Amino acid sequence: MLGIKRLGLLAALVLVGVAPAAAAQAAAQPSTQDTQYLQAVHQVNLFEITAGDLAQQKGQDQGVKDLGAMLKTDHTQLDQTVQQTASQLGVELPNEPSADQQAVIDRLNNASGAEFDRLWVTSELAGHVQAIQATQTEISQGSEQSVVQLAQTALPTLQTHYDELVALANKLGIPVPQTSASGTPSPGGTGTESPAPGGTVTESPAPGGTGTESPAPGGGSTEVPAPSES
Repeated sequence: MLGIKRLGLLAALVLVGVAPAAAAQAAAQPSTQDTQYLQAVHQVNLFEITAGDLAQQKGQDQGVKDLGAMLKTDHTQLDQTVQQTASQLGVELPNEPSADQQAVIDRLNNASGAEFDRLWVTSELAGHVQAIQATQTEISQGSEQSVVQLAQTALPTLQTHYDELVALANKLGIPVPQTSASGTPSPGGTGTESPAPGGTVTESPAPGGTGTESPAPGGGSTEVPAPSES
């Protein structure tokens, strides 16, 4: 009889210990900001892996081929961390790029030669501006530490990609959008509204052109600034 009472007491103590742990786990759910960033950056990676393949296959300039290979490698590695973090937090990731990103992939598939190179570089420039802004937003507004750390790790890589794209654009005579003409975007320093991950903002007009709509992170632009006529 005494043994049964002791077992009952032990069971009660175990339940008392489990309840706070369960409550803490429930409270640790990622915020909407964290969830949207994980989903958006995963779509960025899916887009960049595909675009990197296309650059290697269809690029006319060797610089496009080489940079495409670099982007594919880096975004493949980044996505491994994204998938691991999302799995740990119970965040469901999309299995394909966004509609805007897929539209750019379709346009790249239909382009060739110098036209392909121009379209690839301009869409990558716009996409990386958006990806950097979304990553900066996560760093400043995210609440789940593992997602914020992921963003902090991703930001230098995205900025390196952007710098390489600007250098390639200058080499090929491709205009760089005015929003990024002064260099890599920095927190609060782009003069444009930082979008929520996966959102869109309106860019300032490209030099000599009209305003273009920025894509969701990863290059879903709907317009590409044409090179200035000589």
